[in-house]
Amino acid sequence: MTDTATISFRTDPQVKRQAKALYESMGLDLSTALNMFLRQSITDNGMPFRATRENPVNAEARRQADAREGATFDSVDALMKDLMDA
Repeated sequence: MTDTATISFRTDPQVKRQAKALYESMGLDLSTALNMFLRQSITDNGMPFRATRENPVNAEARRQADAREGATFDSVDALMKDLMDA
């Protein structure tokens, strides 16, 4: 058996539940997913994604979409007119 090291860290219980459910739906356990993250970090010589702050306009658009707020259109023509007038 290969030697292993244990890493312990704190996270919000809801984040753990959501991540565990996500990875299980992909056929992975949390330990395997975290190992994949660490190995990809080593391969990329840094974070395996670009860590940035979200643009506030994008965040608001996402919030409106999730809440089903914002403009609605009865036709593609009406949508295109709104886009062209912006």
